Amino acid sequence: MCFLRFAPKTIYKYYLLTNLNQNIMDNETYTKLIEFLDQHNAQYRLIDHEPEGRTEIVSPMRGNKVSQAAKCIVIMVKIGKKVTKYVLAVVAGDAKVNLNAIKTLFQGTYISFATPEIAEKLAGSVSGTILPFSFNPELELIVDPELLKNEELFFNAARLDRSMALKTSDYTELSKPRLERIAQYS
Repeated sequence: MCFLRFAPKTIYKYYLLTNLNQNIMDNETYTKLIEFLDQHNAQYRLIDHEPEGRTEIVSPMRGNKVSQAAKCIVIMVKIGKKVTKYVLAVVAGDAKVNLNAIKTLFQGTYISFATPEIAEKLAGSVSGTILPFSFNPELELIVDPELLKNEELFFNAARLDRSMALKTSDYTELSKPRLERIAQYS
């Protein structure tokens, strides 16, 4: 009920400020990605499209198979009562993340998807634009090896309206992911 105390103008200003902060965060992550790849002479191309973050919808817009897309999901793993780890799980777009496989890898006592707020904070971009790279030491990158069979990986480049096709060999060399079988296929 407290929300109703704010005047419509105040609510609108809050909405604009929140979206502005999110756009700034996304822009910083996008810039960091491009600078990182250019610094290492990675082979990539950018693909502009209508704003979309769902893998199965954006893949046809980019012209790639869903299996070539890097689906990136932030997972929370509890190890006992005092330790919490966050994992950036990356699987092919036509797969789901196998939470039990990740729980077993860490000998976890509890596992779940991270809240959107935590995922976006750790990844530096909104859900649907999370990169298959971790620029945050609190976020451990784990990639399913099945995804790396593709010559190129496709993913939203920290923006809903722009994706990237990145040479897989450059991706593995630069991201140095932990490779584990964490994908589950229907």
